[in-house]
Formats: sequence, C-alpha cells, structure tokens
Amino acid sequence: MNTMDSSRSLLPPEEEQPLSGVSDFRGRPVYRSTSGGWRSALFVVAVELGGSFAYFGVSANLITYLSGPLGQSNASAAAAVNAWSGTACMLPLLGAFLADSFLGRYPSILLACALYILGYGILTVTVASSSAAGGPSLAQVAFLYVSLYLIAFAQGADKPCGLAFGADQFDSDDPRESASRSSLFNWWYFSMAIGISVAIAVVSYVQENVSWTVGFGIPFAIMFCVCAVFLLGTPTYRLYAPSPGARNPLARLARSLVKDDDDDKESSEEARGVLRLLPIWATCLAYGVAYAQIMTLFNKQGRTLDRRIGNSGLEVPPAALQTLGPVTILLFVPMYDRAVVPALRRVTGNPRGMTTLQRIGAGMAVSLAALTIAAAVEGQRLERVREQRAVMRWTWVVPQYVAMGVADVLAVVGMQEFFHGEMPEGLRSLGLALYLSVMGIGGFISSALISLLDGITRRDGSQGWFADDLNRGHLDYFYCLLAAISAVELTFFLCFSRSYAYRRNKPLPLLC
Repeated sequence: MNTMDSSRSLLPPEEEQPLSGVSDFRGRPVYRSTSGGWRSALFVVAVELGGSFAYFGVSANLITYLSGPLGQSNASAAAAVNAWSGTACMLPLLGAFLADSFLGRYPSILLACALYILGYGILTVTVASSSAAGGPSLAQVAFLYVSLYLIAFAQGADKPCGLAFGADQFDSDDPRESASRSSLFNWWYFSMAIGISVAIAVVSYVQENVSWTVGFGIPFAIMFCVCAVFLLGTPTYRLYAPSPGARNPLARLARSLVKDDDDDKESSEEARGVLRLLPIWATCLAYGVAYAQIMTLFNKQGRTLDRRIGNSGLEVPPAALQTLGPVTILLFVPMYDRAVVPALRRVTGNPRGMTTLQRIGAGMAVSLAALTIAAAVEGQRLERVREQRAVMRWTWVVPQYVAMGVADVLAVVGMQEFFHGEMPEGLRSLGLALYLSVMGIGGFISSALISLLDGITRRDGSQGWFADDLNRGHLDYFYCLLAAISAVELTFFLCFSRSYAYRRNKPLPLLC
C-alpha cells in the first residue's frame, strides 16, 4: 500500500456523519469510526489506575513515615493523615463545579496530571534531601506538606472527571457502545481494587525495607508515565459540549435557595431535591470516620503484632495488611453479584436484590461490626501484654480488614449509586463528589476526635489513649467510642431511610 492509500484509510468513510455535540481537542467534528470507544477509554483508565496506585502507595504508609523519620507522635501523625485524606476527598466538590462550569473534563484531567507530577516530584525530592541530611529541617517538613496538599488538589480535579470522561468515550444511544459503557463501570471498580492492592503491598515493602526515597519515588515515576500515556490518546478523545442547563450548577442551586418563585420553578425543585438528600448524607458520616482508621490506627495496631509468615522469617509490613481490604473486594464483588443478589431478589422481588439505601445501611452495619471486632482484638492484645504472654499474631486483625472490605462493597458502591441517581438532572455531576465528601468529612471528624481525646486523656499525666508505645495506650477505648457513634448514626440512618421517597422507583421499606 502506498503512502496516499495509507492516509486515505485513516479518513472516515464519505457517508459517515460526524457525531452530534462532540468535537476533538481542537474543536473539529469527530466520527465514530476514528474516535472514542475502548481505544480512547483505555487511555483514561490508565491515568486513573495510576492515580489510585500512586495515592495509596503514599497514603497507606504515610502515618509510619510521619511517626518514624519525621518524629511525630501517633496522635499528631494520625490526625495529620486524616486531615490530608479528608481534604483530598472534599476537594472533588470544588473540582466538579469548576469542571462543569468552566474548565471541562479533559482540561481538568490535564490540570490534575500537572499537579500530580509536581506534588509527587516535590515529595520525592523532599524525602531524599531530608534522608541525606540525617533528618528533616523545618523547611523540609513544610515542603513535605506542600507536596501532599498539591496531590490533594490533583485528586480534587481528577476524581470527579476521570470516570465521567471515560464514559464520555461511549455513545449511550448506540447499542454496542452502550453495552461497552456498562462494562467500563464494572471493570473500572475492579481495576482500581487491583491497583490499590499492588500499591499497598509493593510500595509499603519498598519504603520499609529499601528506602523511603525509592518508596515515594515509585508513585512519581508511575504518575509521570501514565500522564504521558493519557496525552497520547488526545487525538482520539470525544469532547462533549456542555449543555446550557448544566453550567454553573452550584450557582443556580444557591439562587434557588434564596429565591422561591414561579419564575425559577426548576431551580427551586433542584434545591428541594438536594436538601432532601442531606439527612441521608449526614448519617453516612459515621462510615467515613470508620473508613479513616484503615490507613492510620489500623496500621499502627498492626505494627505491634507478630507479622512473620510461617517459619520463613519474612515479615509483612504493617501497611501491607491493608491489602486484605481490596482483596476482599475482589473476592466479594463476584460473590455478591452471582450469589447474594439472586438470593435477595427471590426474597425481596427487587431486581437489584435490595435498594441502594438498604445496601448502604448493610455496609454501615458491617463497618460497625468491624470496629467492634477491632476493639475486642486490641483489648485482647493489651491483656496479653499485661500478662507478658506471647505477642499476638497478625492473623487476629484479618477479620476487621475483611469486614471493612465487605462494608466497602456495600456502602461505597451504594453511596455512589444513590447520590448519583437521586441528584437532580442538572446537578448529577456533583453526585460522586457528594459521596466523596462523606469520606472527606469523616476524615476531618476522625482527626478532630483524635486530637481532642489525646489532649483529654493526657491531662492526668498518663500517656493517653494514643500513646507512642501503644502497649501503654488504649486504642480499644477509641474503637469502642467509634462503634457507639456508628450505632447511633445507623439508627438515625434507618429512620430517615424509612421515610425517604426515591425519585423514580418506590423503595422497599426499611425497618426503624
């Protein structure tokens, strides 16, 4: 084939019409045969998979770095990690607004890529320089936190847009592309669980057994590569022009809250639609608090255990125990889809097995069980320490990690589906951000609780609940307190859920 024939083969057939409302990155019309589909979506999946890998590669073991090389106390390190992760989960609210109103999804992801590379780059250089100096200076600590919050801002620009932009590459009006679009959602969550599992296991091992510099450098290298991959797909992307009604959704909502007249009936309805979600949202916050313990106090608890595998002498890093959650997700998702849902369908008559609110409530109940188990295990561990018995094996904490993995499948997916589906049409892009804010505010609440209780429990001269030597602390008391808070919020959640009216389908009743 000569050069002219090759160039002609790349052109769309003359009879093919350009896709309506879609353009490429230069504003030119695009055609189905030369754009979108899996050829484009996989580039987006790459950057999102890399983003999750990098974020959890840092966050899973960050408390160990702060309380180790940086010399912070357990309480201050846990509070700092909770505040940072909470910020990373809250910023998608701002990112969703900016993407829908001004930037668009593709430019938002480009901005996120730049912030990711800058943040992880500064983090790597800061850790390397502080290691070379034998310890961090005040300026280096400041740069460390600057880098972490650059990553948080990158999360804010990326998370509301990544999955949505990937879905944009499939035409929902085309039967074949619509089926592929559904597959994207399924494989997206599955792929994220794999990436998180590998990141936690591999990166945490490198950090503690090779060097912190290499351990933090791996996420930087991964993000640099996947951002380059994302750029390679640019010529094939489908960019949708925003609809007029979708612009400035928060501004329109704010106007409707202070202006309720016949001239703005649609906005007033949107405001009421969002306000009726707030009681459900507020009672989900206890789940966000429970979730915040996985990367912080569960990690510190694991460090006190015998983590050897058999007689091999190989010791599992405490952060690597967090892989039990994603592994549980990988195992439970097919089980839930193939066994649990059909069984529930026969009992409830609901095609999905149970309503989204029932699914969230079940997840909250399982997270309550996880906190109760964690309290019991920690109480048993402290009793062994007092009696000078053998150190507890790492297998004792497996149930609490597994329970949180099951809770994740139920509550997290339920919240994603609920807040997206129940959000008014013009505000649906904020649904994912609203779910993420549950995790974000949960992190802030956990941070505030730890700081407050640490101050209170140290007043009598003791080392407090969060003592640097956990054998002298009382994490079991803190877990019991969180379990009690979760039980109270679960009760309120069930009451609000019972009276909630879905936008489309009548829900099955929840008992209060």
